[in-house]
Amino acid sequence: MKTLPYESATAGDRALQECQRVLEGFGCQSFATGIDNERQIVVVSFVWHSKRVQMEASWKGYAAMWMKRYPWNNSRKGSRAEYDRKALAQGRVSVCSVLRDWVKAQTVAIECGILQFEEVFMPHMLLNDGRRFIDAAKNSGLLPQIGLDQQP
Repeated sequence: MKTLPYESATAGDRALQECQRVLEGFGCQSFATGIDNERQIVVVSFVWHSKRVQMEASWKGYAAMWMKRYPWNNSRKGSRAEYDRKALAQGRVSVCSVLRDWVKAQTVAIECGILQFEEVFMPHMLLNDGRRFIDAAKNSGLLPQIGLDQQP
């Protein structure tokens, strides 16, 4: 069985520190990371040439993918609750590495002239009211509402 990307990631906070180094090298004026335990997301925020960006990665989403690949059954060690906690813990670590690699790839694409900053980060740019562009577009009905199971 093919492994999941990042399923054995261990870097966690080190990946976020590397993300900061990449963004500093890219010329960002400020950088911050955060954890939203309620929404179960890791947040990377930065400012580049007065453009505020907030990227979010769901460790709950990663855990769901992991559990789909490796379903719980009675032959596993520990209880179902322990299995769920393990999946969430790995998801929280894995999404840090996903964010690091995402930022690396996108900044290289911009630096090489493959894409422009707005083409890469516009969905995650913050509007004057503090909402991300993508969230405002979804809430206003500009984008079709589809679930993961409906994507092509």
